[in-house]
Amino acid sequence: MKKYIEIAEEVLKRIDSGKFVEGSLHRENGTGAITFKGYNRQKLSPRKPDRLICQLENGWLKESPKRYKFYNSVKKTLGHRLVNVVMHRELNTAMNKLEVEEIIDRV
Repeated sequence: MKKYIEIAEEVLKRIDSGKFVEGSLHRENGTGAITFKGYNRQKLSPRKPDRLICQLENGWLKESPKRYKFYNSVKKTLGHRLVNVVMHRELNTAMNKLEVEEIIDRV
């Protein structure tokens, strides 16, 4: 059994240039013809790695182009009160370092 499949010209150009083409194969409602539609995949632009602002005892503070990222991990065995103290201490340390860097950048 032979079936004819409609393939767009741009898809054939991509195949001829040696690239792989992912897409969907389906039957059109009106004509009943089998068509292949290639997915238009876009390359992801390379992302700059986050800049480390401050390395902390239990985590870090990093800067990306749009966000500040704070990570902190403390053992549960310390208890709720001591975890609260440690996390606030490290957040204050990171924020002080960030303020110093902003002052230096302004000068």
